[in-house]
Amino acid sequence: MDKYNVLVVDDEKEIRDAIEIYLKNEGITVLKAKDGIEALEIITEHQIHLIIMDVMMPKLDGIAATHKIREKNNTPILILSAKSEDSDKILGLHVGADEYVTKPFNPMELVARVKSQLRRYIALGTYEGIHKLINLRGLTIDQSAKEVRAHGEPVKLTPIEYKIVELLMTNAGRVFSINEIYERVWKEPGYNAENTVAVHIRKIREKIEIDPKNPTFLKVVWGIGYKMEK
Repeated sequence: MDKYNVLVVDDEKEIRDAIEIYLKNEGITVLKAKDGIEALEIITEHQIHLIIMDVMMPKLDGIAATHKIREKNNTPILILSAKSEDSDKILGLHVGADEYVTKPFNPMELVARVKSQLRRYIALGTYEGIHKLINLRGLTIDQSAKEVRAHGEPVKLTPIEYKIVELLMTNAGRVFSINEIYERVWKEPGYNAENTVAVHIRKIREKIEIDPKNPTFLKVVWGIGYKMEK
């Protein structure tokens, strides 16, 4: 593989050192942090291609640190935790982690997952600051491949549906009026666009939401329009 920097975040020195040995054998440069706060500092000072993040840590735990990183950074994050309950896995993925590995782990399996995530990261064009992959709490859009995934599963969208999702995801948190959505996506004046946009929004929700009637991603702001929740 090419030269990559992996940040290992764990409050146990033995685990940090053990992971470093295995990754160094693959030609990967390893940086280490003992908690989330130290990890955030390292990320601002170094180019990091992947983060291995423990959950239970002092000062700033792995879930909170992952959430903080995802506000500005699409670097792959592999959650590492002794907890194996589904709720913990879902929480980690919900805040933006790409994968979840349970302790005790097989070192060679961990290395394989790291290499797989690095290949995917480079292939998707997010490397070197090209932000073409956007992740919002489990909803991901790859602008290079024109692909949307919800909870890790690919979503089949029509070209119009994709354009709506792309518009809202690249402007997460911003409310767009129905007319503005229509004009931006259809490239036409948004006269009498309410029904057309509403139908597409409903279809999109059916494809990306676990419960379309109680959406967590695509929200309506009554009397104003729609937004993609941050």
